[in-house]
Amino acid sequence: MQTSFTPQQLADPHVAESEKILRRCVHCGFCTATCPTYVTLGNELDSPRGRIYLIKDMLENDRPADREVVTHIDRCLSCLACTTTCPSGVDYMHLIDHARVHIEQTYKRPLGDRMIRGLLAAVLPYPARFRAALALARVARPFAPLLRRVKPLAPLAAMLDLAPRRAAKCRPAPAPGDHPAAHGRVILLEGCAQPALDPGINAATVRLLTRRGVAIATPKGEGCCGALVHHMGREPQALDFARRNIDAWTREIEAGGLDAILITASGCGTTIKDYGHMLRLDPLYAAKAARVSALARDITEYLSTLDLEPLPKHDLVVAYHSACSLQHGQKITALPKLLLKTAGFTVRDPVEGHLCCGSAGTYNILQPEISATLKRRKVKNLEATKPDVIAAGNIGCLTQIGSGTAVPIVHTVELLDWAYGGPRPAKLGG
Repeated sequence: MQTSFTPQQLADPHVAESEKILRRCVHCGFCTATCPTYVTLGNELDSPRGRIYLIKDMLENDRPADREVVTHIDRCLSCLACTTTCPSGVDYMHLIDHARVHIEQTYKRPLGDRMIRGLLAAVLPYPARFRAALALARVARPFAPLLRRVKPLAPLAAMLDLAPRRAAKCRPAPAPGDHPAAHGRVILLEGCAQPALDPGINAATVRLLTRRGVAIATPKGEGCCGALVHHMGREPQALDFARRNIDAWTREIEAGGLDAILITASGCGTTIKDYGHMLRLDPLYAAKAARVSALARDITEYLSTLDLEPLPKHDLVVAYHSACSLQHGQKITALPKLLLKTAGFTVRDPVEGHLCCGSAGTYNILQPEISATLKRRKVKNLEATKPDVIAAGNIGCLTQIGSGTAVPIVHTVELLDWAYGGPRPAKLGG
């Protein structure tokens, strides 16, 4: 793609990077076939290629975002299916990130939209606030149909629909770090939304790692990875979260060494693996961020290094949902399924496994109609495999899909913990 940025514009390193990305696009349109919003809406401007044209025009002309640009950029899930499909290697992730920052800096959203986004940014990244919000949501759930009739309030209705009907509980896990480090020392990201929505995921991880002799460090000062606000274009807040985590983890690295930083929510993992890029221009954090990104591992990546032994065949049929942030963002596709098969489960792949379930961080709140359409499509394909349980590696997907099916859905690591000596996942009953 030809570009016409001025030397003055290219002096901005963010613009210079976007210009290089734009030049790689050859207009082939392969991305349209795998883009969930284009498949759903059929509008060229709701495809990666269409959005690239909009971003190019906006940045080249150095103009504020307008309503049309914002509408189509907001509809992007950042699922990154287009990057998996693209034969030219267009770095769409960093281009859309730049566009969202530009929108946040130059476009004044309607009051209702600003309030909803401000609420999400002020609540979701903070576990205590999020738990309180979930408690309120359980009380306010009957008002969801009324809120849904008022379009600016539809995101509030979506929040109520997604909130669990009862507080999450989990079996206690061993205290991290209270055993010899026979097979390594790691950090396990606690996270923000996941502990409130399903604390059993990290508890299962701790149990499984503890039985394998892995020491789990518990750094002070760790918090949200920044993904939620990063994808809303709130870059200063996202970078503040990243720096805080980098400081906390660097202290652990320097204190006792570290084999890996483990993440059980793949949406967080994609962002943490990108810290090196996000902070590349920060002279105080660039090197530390790159070191942290190099240590970041999805839990399935790390478990594959522990040589888990093959187990006898299990009678449970598992439909595996490959979270976009895992398959497209981190290029981890076969590994979780291999671990489940090694543990004795029968694993089935749904058709259209590359398409997003519609969760995408806060997307299912901010774009409830498109999200609901994608959820129905995903649930239909998963249920068609006739599974006993659905497994996935991202809390957003678990919440989204779980709100649309009666089939139990659990994190991959919960099944692995059970297979290798842990308790049966509570959602499976019995």
